[in-house]
Amino acid sequence: MTLPELSHAEILRYSRHLLIPEVGLEGQRKLKAASVLIVGTGGLGSPVGLYLAAAGIGRIGVVDYDVVDFSNLQRQVIHGGATLGRLKVESARQRMLDLNSDIQVEAYNEPFTSANARRIAEGYDLIVDCSDNFPTRYLTNDLCVLTGKPNIYGSIFRFDGQASVFDAWSGPCYRCLFPEPPPPGLVPTCAEGGVLGILPGTIGTIQATEALKVLLGVGDSLLGRLLIYNALDMTFEFVRLRKNPRCKVCGPHPEVTDLIDYDAFCGVPGHDHEEGSAGQDWDISPVELAQRLNAPCPPRLVDVREPHEMQISSLPGAQSIPLGELAARLSELDSAEEIVLVCKAGTRSARALALLVSAGFRRVKNLKGGINAWARDVDPALPVY
Repeated sequence: MTLPELSHAEILRYSRHLLIPEVGLEGQRKLKAASVLIVGTGGLGSPVGLYLAAAGIGRIGVVDYDVVDFSNLQRQVIHGGATLGRLKVESARQRMLDLNSDIQVEAYNEPFTSANARRIAEGYDLIVDCSDNFPTRYLTNDLCVLTGKPNIYGSIFRFDGQASVFDAWSGPCYRCLFPEPPPPGLVPTCAEGGVLGILPGTIGTIQATEALKVLLGVGDSLLGRLLIYNALDMTFEFVRLRKNPRCKVCGPHPEVTDLIDYDAFCGVPGHDHEEGSAGQDWDISPVELAQRLNAPCPPRLVDVREPHEMQISSLPGAQSIPLGELAARLSELDSAEEIVLVCKAGTRSARALALLVSAGFRRVKNLKGGINAWARDVDPALPVY
């Protein structure tokens, strides 16, 4: 392949790269010729997008389907107050082009699914997985295995982060490490458990570094190694990874030979927004709950959030039973009593409802949208978080 030339302006822009022997003029021309797809423009996608744009990757694709929300700004540094309410892919694209107008940025405002993943990823040299859910991670992995693309992986939660490079042609893939997803509800999301705002900057920058090393063919990448980072202790650990000969997608006798229904495989939707629901028959709206609480026999409120969350906002009289303790504390509840389960946005309380129903409870409801919906629809004096 004939590498593109650099203009005088580009030589000046990338002069600090050109001074590095491992990069030099030829390496920078490789970066200009390269193309990278970033799946997700949130916490991880922000530093990845910024640094790959600044580094001079010639063509960058960004995939997302959300809009910029005020709560994003604590960690999603590619966005800002000026782009609140705008499509995330357009906000990211604008910022990346402002940083480097010499590159091309393609925006895909759509969920990344098995129906469109091949079309979107076609023509890109590698994929950087900046997703925040298991269906998209397994989809990205399988797509990379089936199309022969390197997969630059990262994940974050609270103070902990992970990163690796998966390339089934020369090492293990994500399924070699995690053949099956965890049971639904076992691993909380960042929206449920939180994340230190700086953490995605650390892991995302590592992902961007690994992407550049793979494209340049320099250094020792994280292929075959899982980096585990703890910000609270400031520790980096490495776990050696090996290719699983029984891997269902990259093994010698693969069972997965095409993209599948990853929402069904993981048992959770990969492309939903934060507000949760238990279904029409089990949900109760904030307005309806407010009416019921004023009735002669109001329902019992059980808040399944963590205790420290109740310091942010809470409903009067609500009993605190964190979701993780609910199964062991069922004896505290009366199945004959009407119970309404409450959490931040209705997701954890929907899981709590399923647990109670399986234990024989029938007079139970889920506050749809959680206490945040209550704050918006009933009591604006409460904060939304």
